[in-house]
Amino acid sequence: MKLSDVLIKPVISEKVNKATEKFNRFYFIVDKKANKLEIKKAVEDFYGVTVAEVNTMVMPGKNKTRFTKAGFISGRKPSYKKAVVTLAEGESIDLYANI
Repeated sequence: MKLSDVLIKPVISEKVNKATEKFNRFYFIVDKKANKLEIKKAVEDFYGVTVAEVNTMVMPGKNKTRFTKAGFISGRKPSYKKAVVTLAEGESIDLYANI
């Protein structure tokens, strides 16, 4: 797997911002087939930081329904894999720099 295919997007929310400030952890949505070594190498290459630890979890898909003129439409959101990347002491990633 190419390293450019491993990281899909960073997760940005209030809960993630608190974890970033307190524990120096960053969250990414990654490819479901990527393992921890590939995720670590991709983050180190793209952001130029030293990764101390990588934790992964597969978030299950959820059922979603909405009401329209034609009645209820039900569907399913896909599952995805999330990686929690802990950086080494003194390292940081500026996710807002390239916006």
